[in-house]
Amino acid sequence: MHSVCTFAVASPSSIWKFTRTQGPKEGESFASISKTAETMQSDPEFAGLIVRCAPKGKIDVLVALIRPFPPRSHPRVTISSTGGGTQTFEASMAAAGAAVLLPDEVSAFAAGKWQTTPSLSVVVKESDTEIKGVVTLSGLREAYNSLAASCGQ
Repeated sequence: MHSVCTFAVASPSSIWKFTRTQGPKEGESFASISKTAETMQSDPEFAGLIVRCAPKGKIDVLVALIRPFPPRSHPRVTISSTGGGTQTFEASMAAAGAAVLLPDEVSAFAAGKWQTTPSLSVVVKESDTEIKGVVTLSGLREAYNSLAASCGQ
């Protein structure tokens, strides 16, 4: 079952895309919301941000990339937000290297302070490669609440 529903709010840059994908086990599915990068302010390899349901009621935050990193990479991800300062995290790879899984502490930002932050600037660094991107966060509160309500269903 592959259902995709998109809810639109105001301008196209405020649209978070809601998707539900089939999990590896029978009857298992995962909901996620994603926002594409601001193209004019981002490198071509930077796709956007994904917030998804994870097992045991957790919520994961990932950075989506166009060009994958090696699956065993541990890129350093620096996130800057307007008025929220800059923080750097060691991340791991998911989705065959095309998504960078941020540590659990970042999930709390998506549930809280990012919901009132206009945009995030993200830099993903792995060996000598650096990929930069900007994602606007407008509409995150509504999208996050919809996602949280569908986690574990």
